Amino acid sequence: MSTASTAPTRSPARRLIAVVVLVPLLATLALWAFAWPTARTAPRDLPLGVAGPAAATAPLERQLRQRDGAFEIHRYADEAAARDAIADRTVYGAIVVTGKNPELLTASAASPLVAQFLQQAVAERTSAGGTAIRTVDVVPTPAKDPRGAALTASVLPLALAGIAAGAMVTLLGLRGARAAGALVGAAALVGMAAAGIAHSWLGVLTGDWWAEAAALGLSTLAVSGAVAGLAALVGQAGTGITASVIMLFGNPFSGASSAPEMLPEPVGTIGQWLPPGAGATLLRSVSFFDGAAATVPALTLTWWAALGLGAVLVGGALKTRATNTAPTTERELAPAG
Repeated sequence: MSTASTAPTRSPARRLIAVVVLVPLLATLALWAFAWPTARTAPRDLPLGVAGPAAATAPLERQLRQRDGAFEIHRYADEAAARDAIADRTVYGAIVVTGKNPELLTASAASPLVAQFLQQAVAERTSAGGTAIRTVDVVPTPAKDPRGAALTASVLPLALAGIAAGAMVTLLGLRGARAAGALVGAAALVGMAAAGIAHSWLGVLTGDWWAEAAALGLSTLAVSGAVAGLAALVGQAGTGITASVIMLFGNPFSGASSAPEMLPEPVGTIGQWLPPGAGATLLRSVSFFDGAAATVPALTLTWWAALGLGAVLVGGALKTRATNTAPTTERELAPAG
């Protein structure tokens, strides 16, 4: 009698404790994930080129190395080689000292924040006699999005679209090939719609339209496949787990608003392993750099999508087998006649 009377009171009490404890923990985790990388934004092995004769670049390199760990120095023979390295996304900028006055080459399309930092930190430090170094933006951001805000703003909607697609497939009970087909179709339409808005309407993406649509769609599929795949294997809890990882870590660790090398380690590296970070990097490459350095982020997103779709197919097959096995087992156990 006492057990029956106390059980109902314990269950609400436990739920109350869960709410009181878990909500502050989640809030603390979210605040840490979003605020900490932003508060600690600074260059860490930021690839920077130095072009010119060794005798002219040696003093410059010594000055740059005074900021221990800030820059990863790449040496180039002349300005043309430095420009090629920027276009290939090997470096974010370069200081050219082949002429009388040093020149700073930047690429605001790679990261407006990094370009601004190089102007302030590098140009001022290396200017001779108080004369400011002339700055040339080799790969500028589009005129309709000079601060690169539109690309940064695309990270969260694509993540939300992927989470929504994966959750809908799970809630609607789609399995196996049907679920995989729905995810691929939804991601393709999201990619084309997003390219239509960002490229055709707003003009904030300037690369090949279909390459941009493919990058946007693959970013969505990487998330939706992961959400639906884990849910197919472990149940609806998988939706919440994957969505939490994407939102709490993938979005703030993406480096879309700055650069992976501007985030604390290992945040910058982890962010590029997750779909939002890889998606932002891939979109920059295909939109502004003719696909340069697109291989690694494309493979990362493809790996996420393949694993997710594979899990969807495996989970659907296991559920179908369990459903078909249950009636057979019941008939075998039923008494004869």
